[in-house]
Amino acid sequence: MRHARHDTPPPRGFNWSAARLIAPWLGEFRGRIALAMLCLVLAKVGSIGAPYLLKHVVDGLEPAGAATLAMGAILALVAGYGLARFMNVLLGEIRDTLFGRITERAMRRIGLRVFEHLHSLDLSFHLERRTGGLARDIERGTNGVSFLLRFLVFNIVPTLLEILVVAVLLAWQYGIAFGAITLLSVLCYGLFSGLATEWRTEFVREANRADSASNTRAVDSLLNYETVKYFGNEAFEAKRYDAELELWEIARRRNRLSLFALNSGQALIVAVAMGAAMALAAVRVREGTMSVGDFVLVNAFMMQLFMPLNFLGMVYREIKGSLASIEEMFDLLAVVPVISDAPDAKPLERGAGRVEFRGIRFAYDSARPILKGVDFVIEPGAKLAVVGASGAGKSTLVKLLYRFHDPDEGEIRVDGQPTRGLTLASLRAAIAIVPQDTVLFNDTLLENLRYGRPDARDAEVQDALALAQLTDFVARLPEGWHTRVGERGLKLSGGERQRVAIARAILKQAPVLVFDEATSSLDSLAEASILEALRRVARGHTSLVIAHRLSTVVDADCIVVLADGRVAERGTHTELLAAGGAYAALWNTQQREAGEPMPGVDADRAEAGQARLS
Repeated sequence: MRHARHDTPPPRGFNWSAARLIAPWLGEFRGRIALAMLCLVLAKVGSIGAPYLLKHVVDGLEPAGAATLAMGAILALVAGYGLARFMNVLLGEIRDTLFGRITERAMRRIGLRVFEHLHSLDLSFHLERRTGGLARDIERGTNGVSFLLRFLVFNIVPTLLEILVVAVLLAWQYGIAFGAITLLSVLCYGLFSGLATEWRTEFVREANRADSASNTRAVDSLLNYETVKYFGNEAFEAKRYDAELELWEIARRRNRLSLFALNSGQALIVAVAMGAAMALAAVRVREGTMSVGDFVLVNAFMMQLFMPLNFLGMVYREIKGSLASIEEMFDLLAVVPVISDAPDAKPLERGAGRVEFRGIRFAYDSARPILKGVDFVIEPGAKLAVVGASGAGKSTLVKLLYRFHDPDEGEIRVDGQPTRGLTLASLRAAIAIVPQDTVLFNDTLLENLRYGRPDARDAEVQDALALAQLTDFVARLPEGWHTRVGERGLKLSGGERQRVAIARAILKQAPVLVFDEATSSLDSLAEASILEALRRVARGHTSLVIAHRLSTVVDADCIVVLADGRVAERGTHTELLAAGGAYAALWNTQQREAGEPMPGVDADRAEAGQARLS
């Protein structure tokens, strides 16, 4: 199996990819960021100034200070203290409101970028993806980016500055002992928080993996609801889901206990530091070198110090958790598609729709080649059918034409232009397909029809309905084409979904049409009706038909028979029957199974042809 290529993931310390991705969006809102930063500075001024106002209030209430400080002044200081506290909170709210738009825009942009990137990845990636876990990874990743933006820009740096200012003020005003206590406690707090957070980050990753796995299990089971019911395996599915939830529960418990250890250690450091500072302040008050107001100021400053420090510890812890959450999302962005536009790729210059397969060799796995040198040409406006046993490589040709994969050898040309040198968008715009299994979106019938060309007018949709023989069906629906078709279109029958696929192909107005076993799952009556619709659609288009039932391709201009990865035979239906080879053998077998033996085909030659086909 071929896989998309992964770039080397960034180091797990700080995800600088995240910073590089976020930076352009910050530059888009320079004025808003400047205003938010002004609010931040003013809020910090109020936060640091409030303890000084409180000190003067306390000193003014002491008997020694009452004679020199009037009651009006004390009330004014109290009012100023309250105003400082209020402005600190208000300015913080204004700052967060201003920055909220930046955060929301960043989440929108990164969500869109991941969505577009996922659609650019190869078919092999999507065949192996875990839809539920992938959705949860993206959800956690965008939320993690939101957290990083809010706290990294406006909390970590300002908090560090506030801690430095408070420590300097304490040391300058009350002596080096207070500064030493402050710096030592900050150092111990930071060292412990860093080591403990690094230790518990693995528990966060483990919880994230368990969460993604359980969500994958739930989504996979619900998507296969009918299969679960067919086999009566509700209890089995519940047991498997509970097993995933048990792993999630264990991971969450480890995460919670590690958080308890981290918070307890941080609280102990804060308590010891504040106790030491307050004890020193109390001794100084008793000695008469500090006033009661100074004692209150030291207490307020220590709280002022450890509140943001404790907050910083929480932010660091959450940032590490957020980085663990967005690792999966950035790993997704590091996946490089194997199939992409070449640097010098050009748009397809549309012509009459000539398609050439030249010496195509291809293998999903080198040990098991699928195509071993396939050559054929579909002339403009012609209908070419490819038939053969299961596993012969018929549908692989369609994937190669769409450039979901590139051939190992040989080349494919559309209107004389090699597909490797074309932009993927222009190549795929020139091809319309009616697939074997039509899966619809959980939307209205109209929107599913319009998916072939979203800008199609209602009149064009009506014409496509008529060509696909859907007009009467739509007229019978209670809400007409505004009827919702359900998850994967399961409210419609197989034939109805196929007709929707035909209408989509009509609306796309592409010169090349591909029919990939478009009637293989239908009964004979539905098949006959669909075949008539397909013939009407194919007129004037170059058509590649992948078929298992030979009765559906008897009118083809050329039939190519694949066997063992090679072209075993080619010709019209009549010519191939007359040759009595592999095609005649397959035709005879299918007619016998249908209870309609075909005279005129030599039995011995047919058996020999069947042996070659096998």
